[in-house]
Amino acid sequence: MPYRRLAVRALLLAVASASLLACDGSSAGPDPALPDAAGPSIDAADIELDAPPSSGVPLAGFGDLAGMCGVLNDPELTGASPSAVHVTLTFQRRYNDPADRNLLTEGGARMMATPNAGGSSALSEAFAYEELARCELAPLLHTETEIMYDTTGKITDLEVVIDGHKIGVSVTRAFAYPLGTPYTLSAAQTLLTRKLEDIKASTMNVSAADRWTKQILAYLSYDDQSTAILDQAWAMTDAATKADTILLVITTGGDDAFIYTNN
Repeated sequence: MPYRRLAVRALLLAVASASLLACDGSSAGPDPALPDAAGPSIDAADIELDAPPSSGVPLAGFGDLAGMCGVLNDPELTGASPSAVHVTLTFQRRYNDPADRNLLTEGGARMMATPNAGGSSALSEAFAYEELARCELAPLLHTETEIMYDTTGKITDLEVVIDGHKIGVSVTRAFAYPLGTPYTLSAAQTLLTRKLEDIKASTMNVSAADRWTKQILAYLSYDDQSTAILDQAWAMTDAATKADTILLVITTGGDDAFIYTNN
């Protein structure tokens, strides 16, 4: 596995692992040397690439991560072909905000402290970012409302840096109400196609200063059945619609209803 380190001159992402607590709920507390969670976004110019082992991933945090962790490298991040990554995220207990905010990475805590552009997606967006921070050592560059666009239209949910590349991240969920109802192929295809088209639109609209190399479409999936249907929908989607998107499927488990009920 390739080795990776992100040395951040103004803000250090790697310290997320030091201020993270393991999922048993114990906490080392926030690092006083770090800025507040709602502080300014990281400038990509302040992020450099170095080299230590990515074998230390996933970093400890709220929920147990397993699967394809630390796998996004130049072929996936800069290539013209789409790709897919699967991980699991299992919660021993539900997340309670703001009481548990200090259990997140610095970027995740900042996302929870920063209003998004509306809707009920704050928790799914924050935990999609948590996967990227803990598995891919990705600093949070911009939250949803901080990304600049030249044209009004579709927007993306956050922007991160992975291996020195700016990456946009759009987030959605694969599930049906009431929770546990089988997810249908028709629903999966409709949502997947819409999100992929939205990614193309936001990529065209983003300003030069915030332009990303490509986008990740991060799906929080309620169970194995939802994931299997999503995978089927992805396989059936034509290459032009997928473009160069990275599909990140995060199948949740345990006490995970908060991701899908937003409370």
